[in-house]
Amino acid sequence: MECHKFERWWLYFGDTKTIITMTDSKTIKSITKYCIDNLDLEESGKGWEYYYASMPLCVIDSVFSIGVLYEGVINTIDRLSDHYKIQLRAKKKHTLPDIKNQISTTDFLNLFGTDTIDFLASSIFKNRQRTSSKNGILKVEAVIKFLNILKDFNIEYYQDISRVIDNNSFDFCIKNIPGQKSGISLKYFLMLAGSKDLIKPDRMVIRFLQNASGKKFNLQDCQTVLSAVTLELNIKGYDLTPQLVDNAIWNYQRNL
Repeated sequence: MECHKFERWWLYFGDTKTIITMTDSKTIKSITKYCIDNLDLEESGKGWEYYYASMPLCVIDSVFSIGVLYEGVINTIDRLSDHYKIQLRAKKKHTLPDIKNQISTTDFLNLFGTDTIDFLASSIFKNRQRTSSKNGILKVEAVIKFLNILKDFNIEYYQDISRVIDNNSFDFCIKNIPGQKSGISLKYFLMLAGSKDLIKPDRMVIRFLQNASGKKFNLQDCQTVLSAVTLELNIKGYDLTPQLVDNAIWNYQRNL
């Protein structure tokens, strides 16, 4: 059984009727039609974007993917994987890897040993991007801070993630990392790590929703709107989650 079967989105977002009424139903229907007309909904989720072998790799993806072309993120993770000789992708889709086959958060941090942030950025990740242009830190440093917070909360494997979903203390700690205040990386991390009901509320999603409806949306709107759209799509016979709709939007927008 596919992983998302266990995590229907109403578990996270409450009563579906409430969600629908939070957004104009005509707008939701318009966006739903736009999705059907333009997105490859049947193929969404068949790639390997969400199936890392170990949970710490989700941290790297979520931090490095903000504000850049995704191809660069893939190259960064590939270099890291090659250097440390670690498995990149899980052996099966839609199924959490066995704990015995994962690299724990602690062991992943230990891979870095005593190497400095500067050395890791220049020689291992080979990526010196910063979390923001103003007062940002190297994304490598943000990754290490993120991993240490996971360790502090005893989140070592995919199987532990449920303990920090909707955990305000965890959210506060992650958002306190320089450049992470918006929470986009946090939501994207939780999505990559198994929360099929979350999306990555970024510029691609906003642009798609605006093109679909002619209306402006902010980052906070995106989750609510795509949750409602997913419900409408499933009423029409699809079997989707907000994550899969997000993935279809991402693939569509990147090819424009």
